[in-house]
Amino acid sequence: MNSELFFLLPLLFLVAVFYSSVGHGGASGYLAAMSILGMNPELMRTSALILNLFVSGISFYGFRKGGHFRWKLFFPFAVTSVPAAFTGAGFQADTLYYKIILGIVLLFASLKISGLTDNLKLNIKSGFSLITAMTAGLILGFVSGMIGIGGGIILSPILLIFGWADVKETAAVSALFIFVNSASGLARISLDGIYADIETVYMISAVIAGGMIGTYWGSYVADSRVLRYVLSAVLFAASVKLIFV
Repeated sequence: MNSELFFLLPLLFLVAVFYSSVGHGGASGYLAAMSILGMNPELMRTSALILNLFVSGISFYGFRKGGHFRWKLFFPFAVTSVPAAFTGAGFQADTLYYKIILGIVLLFASLKISGLTDNLKLNIKSGFSLITAMTAGLILGFVSGMIGIGGGIILSPILLIFGWADVKETAAVSALFIFVNSASGLARISLDGIYADIETVYMISAVIAGGMIGTYWGSYVADSRVLRYVLSAVLFAASVKLIFV
């Protein structure tokens, strides 16, 4: 095991623990950890989607088993996001633009995870809109496929702000949303070939362990404040590195 992987695996494990506890696959966190270690952007995107599949699948199973999944809420977002993610994954953004876009997404994720935005009581309550959901799914799917995330980090605030789901329902819907978008993006990338080696197996093992722990943890509403701050710092450092370096 090389030195980079030695530092990467614990980070991936921690990311999977936290993200799975709220129904996310963790791609933005994996990308943050990998970017800090200077991995190739294209390899980062593929690896993050692979890891996303495992963790979001575990998280969805846990929250669905708890009776929190709503198919009617999930479907309108997914019906447009899946083909859009496939299309987006076919675009290879210029490295500079890729870093800036990813950096902005990670900065958003950092603020959300840190809890600094929790006091911004937007709470725009409105009835569920099929057109809004399908439009949001289209945009999220395309961006997700292009930069290598599942889109849950942005879908979750949408569901909560508009009052379309409670926290647990949001976790369940986001988990499956991330899973199908990650699968769609990987399907497109696979047309050009997917590179994987023994290091990928190590990374998958780390996130599976973290995903199982996080999903169990989230089901019992454990106090995750310390972990939130640690992961938020990692995401913030990576976003600054991507945007300004």
